Amino acid sequence: MLAIGYSAALHGIDAYPVRVEVVGVPTTDTGIHIVGLADRAIQESRERVNAAVRSCGFLFPTYRVVVNLAPANRRKEGAVFDLALALTILAMDQQLDGSRLSEFVCLGELALDGAVMPVGGVLPAALGVKRAGFTRLLVPAANAREAALVDGLTLYPVRTLQQAVQVILGLSDIGVASEGIADSVSSDHMRYAEDLEDVCGQERVRRAMEVSAAGGHNILMIGAPGSGKTMLARRVPSILPSLTRSEALEVTKLYSVSGLLRQTSRLVTTRPFRAPHHTVSATALVGGGATPRPGEVSLAHFGVLFLDELAEFPRAALEVLRQPLEDCCVTVCRTSATVIYPADFMLVASMNPCPCGYSGDRQRGCTCSPHAIRKYLSKLSGPLLDRIDIHIEVPRLHHDELANGKRSESSSSVRARVERAREVQRRRLGGEGCNARIPAKRLRELCRLDDAGRFLLTGAMAKLQLSARAHDRILRVARTIADLAGAQGVGTPHIAEAIAYRSLDRSLLAV
Repeated sequence: MLAIGYSAALHGIDAYPVRVEVVGVPTTDTGIHIVGLADRAIQESRERVNAAVRSCGFLFPTYRVVVNLAPANRRKEGAVFDLALALTILAMDQQLDGSRLSEFVCLGELALDGAVMPVGGVLPAALGVKRAGFTRLLVPAANAREAALVDGLTLYPVRTLQQAVQVILGLSDIGVASEGIADSVSSDHMRYAEDLEDVCGQERVRRAMEVSAAGGHNILMIGAPGSGKTMLARRVPSILPSLTRSEALEVTKLYSVSGLLRQTSRLVTTRPFRAPHHTVSATALVGGGATPRPGEVSLAHFGVLFLDELAEFPRAALEVLRQPLEDCCVTVCRTSATVIYPADFMLVASMNPCPCGYSGDRQRGCTCSPHAIRKYLSKLSGPLLDRIDIHIEVPRLHHDELANGKRSESSSSVRARVERAREVQRRRLGGEGCNARIPAKRLRELCRLDDAGRFLLTGAMAKLQLSARAHDRILRVARTIADLAGAQGVGTPHIAEAIAYRSLDRSLLAV
């Protein structure tokens, strides 16, 4: 007898329904044979399903069981199919009603004792099956809050295989309507442990951070050890605008696919902040692997990717950042499929100005030779630096500046100005665009300069030997500075400030 159930499989951060077809074959060879491009985790489910079915007091077929996961031409991965496999096998063996089973999409991993364990990717799976027209979703109880973010579904949170069987037989009515999420994510949900008011002094750096946040520009901080670079970087998310509904949902999908919602199982309402160690590999940074998974750049989507001690990162890891910085996505190509992960993040990086860290420091002399400094700075390629809009020096504070007790401006005050500037950019660009993403074909139109501004920028291009990409980055930063000032056009002072944020270009020429 043929029985049919349904589950879901992931492709990138999206999902599609999988038809689970089970048939019994009367041969002397017993066991489960799974076809349909199933990975090793699915193949191992044969033993998990067998043990779980027997542990829950059901009979397991004593003949050969053939399972097909359709569509058969798309690779499927993970243990999410366990529950669907067990229920469909029981329906094939006429231990439950197969016609009712076909109304449900079943997700969950089975323990050997029949417990239904949580799995990753439930949110995109719920979105995928809703698009396909399904309305009933059987999920692990631990994933129920995650699945409830998708409205229009009836959820059945189960803890054991016995409970799932009772739902299919109609003996247990535990179905609840999914809640969905509000049209926008309230700023009341924004909770950041760090605030800019904790930072003493550093007014010029704080200004650069505000410009960076207002326009979505990448920023690199250069300074001696102990100057506060890391402290400042960790406070960048607190001055960014709150996530919109669509942004929060997309970030939550990424974290769901990565299995990072298993403990919290809730909507991500704050901007992500990812800070990988400088020993990170290129694959871990941008994603990929034999079984493709999102990397740190995707987990920082709509948030901040902080690379501390930038010059210490492997050259290969830094160079693979070029595509996501330019395209806001990562394309992972494999022989079986091509997966695209979103990666629209703001890069915040920090580094020392030289190997000893004290070049240009007011309080401690540098012991490095010009050759050593040049070699150290050359670890960062020109194409990568071109993609970083703002380079700002972070001086070490004197003791008197730390002890004066003067209270700094809070993150909420800075965020209010940032949000006003972002609103101007949204009206100008449409949708949710920001100045860092101004299309090249509209750059001259939106950043039109007068004669004085063109003369200043031309001189800076010649003196600093800037590339065409750096030229366009300066224009975009100047547009953001003008927006913060409430100016309609880009003036000479805005261009001058934007050029001043290219300190690393000047440092490379000086050594």
